[in-house]
Amino acid sequence: MSVLPIGTLRMSKHKKDFRAKDLTARYMTGDVDEDRDEPQERFSSRTGKLAQQRKIEQTSLMRAAEEAASGIVVDALPLGQVVQVYSLYYEVEAGDALHLCVLRKTLSKILVTPLVVGDRVRFRDIPERDELGRQEAVIEHLEPRQTVLSRSDSFKGMDQHPIVANAEQMLIVVSLREPEPKWGLVDRMIVAAKSGGLKPIVCINKVDLTDPHVADDDIIFAGEVAEHYRSLGLDVLRTSVITREGIDAMREVLKGRTTVLAGHSGVGKSSLIHAIQPNINIRIGEISGYTGKGRHTTTSARRYRLDLPADLIDTPGVKLFGLWKVSADNLLEFFPDVATETAPQWRVESYERIMVSLGGGDNRRNEGETGDQ
Repeated sequence: MSVLPIGTLRMSKHKKDFRAKDLTARYMTGDVDEDRDEPQERFSSRTGKLAQQRKIEQTSLMRAAEEAASGIVVDALPLGQVVQVYSLYYEVEAGDALHLCVLRKTLSKILVTPLVVGDRVRFRDIPERDELGRQEAVIEHLEPRQTVLSRSDSFKGMDQHPIVANAEQMLIVVSLREPEPKWGLVDRMIVAAKSGGLKPIVCINKVDLTDPHVADDDIIFAGEVAEHYRSLGLDVLRTSVITREGIDAMREVLKGRTTVLAGHSGVGKSSLIHAIQPNINIRIGEISGYTGKGRHTTTSARRYRLDLPADLIDTPGVKLFGLWKVSADNLLEFFPDVATETAPQWRVESYERIMVSLGGGDNRRNEGETGDQ
C-alpha cells in the first residue's frame, strides 16, 4: 500500500476504493474546482492562512488524482533545477544534462505563483528532443522553495511575484564613480534580500577611479558607509577590475554558493564576473529571439555555472526587487540601527523613504519616541 501526503486518499495498489474512483473521475472530467476560494479569502491578509491551507488540500487531492490516473510516483521522478524560463517552456538542468520542459496543465492550475529560475522540480522525460538536442520532458511537481526574490510590483507586500528561487545570497554592486552610488537603493536591496531569506553582500566597485592621495568628501563618505554596514554584520567588498583589488576576495564569497547579481546598469557587474571567469557568456540586457517552437525569454533571470564552482543568477531587466512580507509594521526589524537610534542620517532617510513607499509613517514618532533628524 502506498502512503500519500496528509489530506490525500490512500489507494490499494490493485484496487481503488470508491472515493478514489470518484475523485479520479471528477478530476478527469474537469469537475475538481481549484479556484473556488472566495476572492476576499485569497487576497485578505486576515484569511491568508485559511486560503493557503485550502490550496494545500486541493493540491494534495489533485496530486492524488493525477497519480491514480497515470500511475506516476512523483517522488521517484528525477530532480532538476530551472535555469531559464521561456514563454511556454522551461530549461531544467539535472546533473550534466539540460531538459526542455513543459509544465503539466493541472500543475499550472494549482501553483500559487509561476515557476521561476532556481525552482527545484520533478520531471518526466518524453521520447522527443528539440533542435538543439535537448531532451524534452514534462514538469510534474514543484519542490518547496527555501528563499524567494520578488519583482518590484510586489513592493508593498503580501501578493508575491517571484523572479528567483532558492538562491543563498545577493551580491549588491555599486560603483564608487561613474555612476555615483545611490546608498538609498542599496538599502532597499538589502531589505529585499533579507526579506526573501538571502544574505546581502555589498560590493563597492571601480575603486580605481579615486586618488588615494586626494581628500574627497564622496570617497570619505563611501568609507563611512562601508564601515557602518560592517558594524551591522554585512560583508562589504572593495573591487577593481583594472587593479584586480578585491577580485580574490569576491571569488571566496561566491565559491560554493548560489548568488543573485544585483545593481544598476553601468556599475560594472559583467566586468566583475568576466574578471573571475573570462570565458563566461553573460547576456547582460539581452532577450533571446524566437526559435523552433516559439520560445522566447519572459523573465529577466538566468542561472550561470562558474568554474569556482559557484552558481550565479543574473537579473539584467530588474532594477528593483520587491519587499516580500515587509510592511510598515515590521520594517524597523530590517533597520536595527534606526530602532536603537544609532543610525547615521543617511540610514534614517532610507528607512523613512521605504516607510512612505509602504504607505506608513515613522513608527518611532508614532509611538512618541524621539528621533527627529
